[in-house]
Amino acid sequence: MDADEAQALCTRCGLCCDGSLLGDVELAGAAEAGRIERLGLELDDDGDGYVLPQPCAALDGCRCTIYAQRPGSCRAFECALLQKLQRGDIGPRHALIAVERARARIREVERLLGPARGTKRLPLAERCSEALAREGAPQRQRRARLSAAVARMQRSLRATFLDAPRGGLPIVR
Repeated sequence: MDADEAQALCTRCGLCCDGSLLGDVELAGAAEAGRIERLGLELDDDGDGYVLPQPCAALDGCRCTIYAQRPGSCRAFECALLQKLQRGDIGPRHALIAVERARARIREVERLLGPARGTKRLPLAERCSEALAREGAPQRQRRARLSAAVARMQRSLRATFLDAPRGGLPIVR
């Protein structure tokens, strides 16, 4: 596998930045937080330090608009699918098929979520939790379908992108 194949996968995926996989990205400290804020991105303080909330405001389609200046955690992150591609366990075509399958599961959940309420951009898991919490008894069937779809999506995303071999994941949540 060459670097072009890895780059092609990442620039056709973007799930690590669009709020589908991660809720936020930890920043290395005040200096990195200041640098990211100067780029025009809003940060949150989670009590342990600054985080870059997801979906990332620097994401344009599947491409990072601050790629050369992205946080260290973003530089270090390699999803399990990319690792498999780099090791040669799967080929580029199969990796892209896995991304499309993940997107299909995400679309199913988003369809069941319905139109976004409010203006705040939230990670997909948080939007799902809020929707499941607010559904009342009259919406029992819809809630059950959404709950099942969310469970399928989360299992699939975890297995495809987050179950990294030895050593786990870098400091990206």
